[in-house]
Amino acid sequence: MKDLSVQLTAPNGRTWTQPTGLFINNEWVKSSNGYMITTINPTTEEEITSVYGATEDDINKAVAAARRALNDPAWRDLSGLDRGKMLNRLAQLIEENREILATIETIDNGKPYTVALDGDLVETAETIRYYSGFADKVFGQVIDTTSDKFAYTVREPVGVCGQIIPWNYPLAMAAWKLGPALACGNTVVLKPAEQTPLSALVLANLIVEAGFPPGVVNIVNGHGSITGSALASHMDVDKIAFTGSTDTAKRIMKMASVNLKNITLETGGKSPLIVFNDADLKEAVEWAHLGIMSNQGQVCCATSRILVQSQIYDQFLEAFKGQVKQVSKVGDPFEESTFQGPQVTKAQYDRVKSYVHIGQAERAKLIFGGKPINDIGNGKGFFIQPIIFADVTPQMRIFKEEVFGPFVVISRFDTEEDAIKMANDSTYGLGSAVFTTNLTRAHRIAKLIEAGTVWINSSNDGDWRVPFGGVKQSGIGRELGEAGLDAYSSIKAVHVNIKSKL
Repeated sequence: MKDLSVQLTAPNGRTWTQPTGLFINNEWVKSSNGYMITTINPTTEEEITSVYGATEDDINKAVAAARRALNDPAWRDLSGLDRGKMLNRLAQLIEENREILATIETIDNGKPYTVALDGDLVETAETIRYYSGFADKVFGQVIDTTSDKFAYTVREPVGVCGQIIPWNYPLAMAAWKLGPALACGNTVVLKPAEQTPLSALVLANLIVEAGFPPGVVNIVNGHGSITGSALASHMDVDKIAFTGSTDTAKRIMKMASVNLKNITLETGGKSPLIVFNDADLKEAVEWAHLGIMSNQGQVCCATSRILVQSQIYDQFLEAFKGQVKQVSKVGDPFEESTFQGPQVTKAQYDRVKSYVHIGQAERAKLIFGGKPINDIGNGKGFFIQPIIFADVTPQMRIFKEEVFGPFVVISRFDTEEDAIKMANDSTYGLGSAVFTTNLTRAHRIAKLIEAGTVWINSSNDGDWRVPFGGVKQSGIGRELGEAGLDAYSSIKAVHVNIKSKL
């Protein structure tokens, strides 16, 4: 392959070869017009490197490569068993390169290195491994009709899949999409987020090493307005899978309608976490903290609205504030004791700050945080204190709108009916959590909450074996688990006439 790479060294001393080109047909190429993207280290605000971005012409080339691969016997006729072996080999390579990939995630995204290493990279490898086991188990069925007919179905690949990845979990979200797509025999054009393009490019070399034929996976960087739009509107792309904001998803749906693409969307959220009087308070506080403050609060399903029953409201507030003070150490993401690194970009940092002003203007009670932190990286870096607003009412913008940062609002409720009404008072429906020792109530509430996921006595402890997705304006379709295969396979019905004559 053509050498389009630079040597980089991270603050933890690790060095690696960073590809900078577009990965098309298992080759590294420059963009057609020299279009480049500069990626910034959010800890230092310094440039890491620049990589090539894909133009419409480059997307045409990537899609054409994916289409050729889809019809090439080297991939089309490959057994599910052999596809599974390739996926399993890729999972092994991810594990073998875990330290370097985690380093890249930290320098490019700002998340703590320990989180990237022990969380994101484990999920990335295990998701790919999980779907490797499904590659030879994508079955159709025989359907009993009449004695004159033999009817059966087969599951076939959807085709060329465009996959648009968010910046909050660059590799894990790529694995969510690549795993089922490749297990089902599709080909892929994957676009990483322009804010965090580096780890996916290193993954591309591992895809080649795992043995995937040319064109099966193509990885093209670029801004959403250029590269993403060209991919979503391309007439020869059969499917778009997107994770990101609801507003962007609406635009993608419109662009994908040009040829009625199959779509999977996982979008925004303002997920509720309900704490009843009988909850284990210590457990509720610890999980509530993780549910909103992990990954710098940059989690689509973060439980960012905490609803607490009135009798324990004040007690919960004090305990929760204490937990944030004690655990949410903001600092250098390469330091082992750091819980919260910088926000991913200045734009995200500014967004979080703007909602502090909105909350204060709405007369919510700011009980903790909200100030920028300037003493970590010599005055540099997008660091901000975690933020807690109390006495928030459902009419306030900070109750309704997604902030996507370490920003939580806490409200009180009196009855179970009030809690359900407040929880469902949202245009979103991605995640939710319920804390109670009454399991009858827990299951009753789980049925009534309008969300794709309900955690009972935990929050945001997802699993690649369990389906994930939203309702309302939080998305369309499901990823992960066996259900994730449905998004990447098409059912063909075959009718066989076995009647001798009419």
